[in-house]
Amino acid sequence: MGKSKALGKDAMGIQKTMRFKDYLGDGIGQLPLNAGSCLVGQLTYFYTEKVGLAAAAVATMLVIAKIMDAFTDLIMGKIMDDVSFRDGKARPWFRIMAIPIAVIMILLFTVPAKASGGVQLGYVLITNILCSAVIYTAIAIPYGAMIAMRTESSEERGKMGIFRAIFGYVTGMIIAIGLIPITNLLGGNQAAWIKVAVVFAILSFISMIILYKSSKEKVGESDKEENIENADDRDKLPFVQSLRLLFHNKYWVIMLIANLLMNISYGLSTSGGTYFAKYILGNDNIVALLGAVGLIPTFAGFILVGPMTKKFGMAKTCLIGCILGIAGCIYRVFTPYSLVSCLVGGSMATFANIPIMCLTGALVNNCVEYNDWKFGYKLVGMSNSASSFGSKIGSGIGGSLIGWILGACGFISGAAAAKQPSAVTGGIFAFSIYIPLVLLIGMTILFKMYDLEKIYPQIVTELSERKKKAAK
Repeated sequence: MGKSKALGKDAMGIQKTMRFKDYLGDGIGQLPLNAGSCLVGQLTYFYTEKVGLAAAAVATMLVIAKIMDAFTDLIMGKIMDDVSFRDGKARPWFRIMAIPIAVIMILLFTVPAKASGGVQLGYVLITNILCSAVIYTAIAIPYGAMIAMRTESSEERGKMGIFRAIFGYVTGMIIAIGLIPITNLLGGNQAAWIKVAVVFAILSFISMIILYKSSKEKVGESDKEENIENADDRDKLPFVQSLRLLFHNKYWVIMLIANLLMNISYGLSTSGGTYFAKYILGNDNIVALLGAVGLIPTFAGFILVGPMTKKFGMAKTCLIGCILGIAGCIYRVFTPYSLVSCLVGGSMATFANIPIMCLTGALVNNCVEYNDWKFGYKLVGMSNSASSFGSKIGSGIGGSLIGWILGACGFISGAAAAKQPSAVTGGIFAFSIYIPLVLLIGMTILFKMYDLEKIYPQIVTELSERKKKAAK
């Protein structure tokens, strides 16, 4: 307790608990999550271009896996709220899932090359369900909940989000810049993709072990120390009742919808860039150039998001990012074939994404205190899992939209740009520019409605007073 006091209080007067090494240890947990999601984001391209599967069939398999993934999020959140291990409620899952996440990353790319199309699609479905609906979920939900369990300080939660976003974005940039050129250098075939997957699997395993060893669960310890009756059982509500309470939390509902829209956008950008580079700009290796240029606004965003958050607050910082992203999309609407337009407009969208990536986890976890204040139940696991439900559905829709749009346009797997139907060009513009523009407008409206930060200090103060009264 004395060490925490030495750290001082944040701008809202809430006690800080974290040092630089704590942020680093927590942030590294984003590496396996982003490596997994970015590799999964490239699966549509891998399955259609390297394995030869039909785009629409692949899209259907992926969206089935994502729908199952979304529902297992809810189950995992309930498990986390109800089950405690000797070393915590969230932290043990990082150790348990270290080996499975490494193994599944490799299995995603080992589609039987000589099997029939039906067998290949079955393999795609099973491995994606195991990856997304089981293993990824068992890591992501506890990892998301750690923001609320590590500190009550909104400022520290924001910093945790920034460090996580840095680790995640660097991982994503490495994949965006290097995946296509490196796999092409290694032969451009399925074996090349498997070799790259092995490297990320090893790095992910190491990261999970570091995350486990460096994680701490601080929030909630005071309940046990003060012997508040049934402190460990406060979130053990029936599943349906937990969901009902969450849907009465307007801020959580806002973040649920925002996560849905954000992840449709992310799914489109993650999976769609390679198609834009190959069929609009003429060379899929241009993905590396787009990723490299994207590093400039990325680093600028990471430098500015902290000061912006201090000045404007988390929700307003995300709002500003959305407005900038809208401007970038509008610029691309009028110059869709221009590489310069793609670089400049894409850079604006990249800069806009940084605050959203950094701060949405903290915005979701601030809803935990609102739950406790309003209803008397924190629902840490369910708050993160049910919000993640929107994320998973969104990313599934985003990734699958590409396959469905290409299928509707008559896309021919593996064919050169000149041999594709003319409708394919319009389809690529739709998922690269037009749909992201509409999604950003929706997110702008939502972040404008999120005003929880105005009453957050009052909520924390009142919760502290309730604990003191209950302890007497």
